[in-house]
Amino acid sequence: MNTLRFSDPDYSERLAEAASAHTLFDPVIEQRTRDIIGAVQSKGDAALVELTARFDKASLHPEDLRVSTAESLRAALKAGQKLRRSAAAAVKNIARFSRMSLRKNWSGKNAQGAVVGEKFDPFQRVGIYIPGGTAPLVSTALMTITLAKSAGCPEIVVCTPPGPDGYIDESLLFAIRYAGATEVYKLGGAQAIAAMALGTPSVAKVQKVFGPGNAYVVAAKRLLFGHVAIDLLPGPSELLVLADDSAMAPFVAADMLAQAEHGSGHERVWLVTPSNRLIAAVEKEIVRQLSSLTRKDYIERALKKNGWLIHTRSLEDAVALTNRISPEHCEIITRRAGQISKSIRTAGAIFLGNHSPTVLGDYIAGPSHELPTGGAGACFSGLTADQFQRRTSVVRYTVKSLRESVPLVCHFAQLEGLDAHGKSAVIRFEPGRSKGRRKPIRR
Repeated sequence: MNTLRFSDPDYSERLAEAASAHTLFDPVIEQRTRDIIGAVQSKGDAALVELTARFDKASLHPEDLRVSTAESLRAALKAGQKLRRSAAAAVKNIARFSRMSLRKNWSGKNAQGAVVGEKFDPFQRVGIYIPGGTAPLVSTALMTITLAKSAGCPEIVVCTPPGPDGYIDESLLFAIRYAGATEVYKLGGAQAIAAMALGTPSVAKVQKVFGPGNAYVVAAKRLLFGHVAIDLLPGPSELLVLADDSAMAPFVAADMLAQAEHGSGHERVWLVTPSNRLIAAVEKEIVRQLSSLTRKDYIERALKKNGWLIHTRSLEDAVALTNRISPEHCEIITRRAGQISKSIRTAGAIFLGNHSPTVLGDYIAGPSHELPTGGAGACFSGLTADQFQRRTSVVRYTVKSLRESVPLVCHFAQLEGLDAHGKSAVIRFEPGRSKGRRKPIRR
C-alpha cells in the first residue's frame, strides 16, 4: 500500500499520481488494436479463428465459434441448485431495477400548438462482451444481459473468450443463457468487439456494443465508435472509501481487498479520510486479512501499484478529492453519509454506511455493476436499461399550427440563404395545394 498524508512535503505531487486518470490512449495498445480490427475487417472469420488460437490458445473452426444448443443444454443440466437460486435472486433485483429505469414515450404541444414528443424502442440487435481471464464473471453476464432483456431487445448477442479446450466455463454459459442471450460466441478481446461492430459471415453486425473488458477491449470500443454505438468505457475495478472515524476498519480493509482481487493488476483502491487512526487500523487489517486470501498474489500486485491510504486535512478536502478522482465505486462511511453523498457528483455508484459493501453492487443489489473507470465518471454514467433503447423524436403539425410557424420558418430560411427550406413550408398554403388554406400567409 502507498500511504500519503497532507503533512508530507511532497503531498501535492504524490496526490497527482494517486488521483491521475488511467489513459485510454496508450499508443502501443491502440496500434495493436487497430491491427486486430483491420484483420477482422479484411479476413472475417479466418481472422477470428487465427486470433482465438493466438490469444486464447483454442483451436476452432468458423463453425465452432457459435456455442451450440448441445453445449448450452449441457451447461444448464450441470448447473447446481445454489447457482440457480443465486442467479434467480440477482436477476429478480436487476430486472426490477431495470424496468423502473426505462424511458417512457411522451408527447406535448409546442408554442405553435404542434404535437411533439419522443418514443423509445429497444435496439433490435445488441452485442454484449463478457470478459474472461482468471475468473468466470457470472455476475457480469447477469448485470448486462438482464438489462437488454428487460428493455425488450429481441436479439442479444454475447461474446466471451473460450478456454484452451475451446469451451466456455459452464457456470458462465448457464448464466449467459439464463439472463436471456439469444446467441453466444467463443470470442474474446478486441477481435470480439470488431466482429460485433463490423460483422463477419459467422457473426452478424449489431447496433450497439456493451460490456467491460481489458485495455484492448476498451481501445476497440473507442476505435469502432461510429461503426457501432457503444455504452461506455469500463476498465479494471476501482473502489474509493470516503470515511471518518465512525468507519469500521475491518470492513474498509475487506472491501478494498475485494476490489483488488480481480487479477489484472490495474485495479485501484483508495481510502480517503481525515482520520489518521483509521488509516493505521486499516493498514493493519489489510495485512491480517490478506494472509488468508486465495488470490493474495493478485491483490498484492494491485495494492503495491495502485493502493492508496490518503490522510486529508478535513472531510471537506476528502470530498473534493473524491470528486477529483471520480471513482467507479464510492463507499461513504461517515456520520451523515446520506448528506455527504449529495456532494459526490462524479462516482459511478455510491454505497452508504458500514453495512453497504461494494460487493452487494457487484452481485445482487439491482443496479448494473458496469460502471465508468479511470476518471471517466466525470462525464459517463454507469450502464442502465435505457441505454438499450433508441430515442426517436415525433412531430405532428396541423394546418393551424403550421400556419403559425410559417413566418418563423421563412425568416430562418432567409437568414441562412436556404430558400428551398422556406418553400417546403409555404407550398402547403399555395392555391390548390391544401384544403386547409383559408387566409394568406404573412411572411
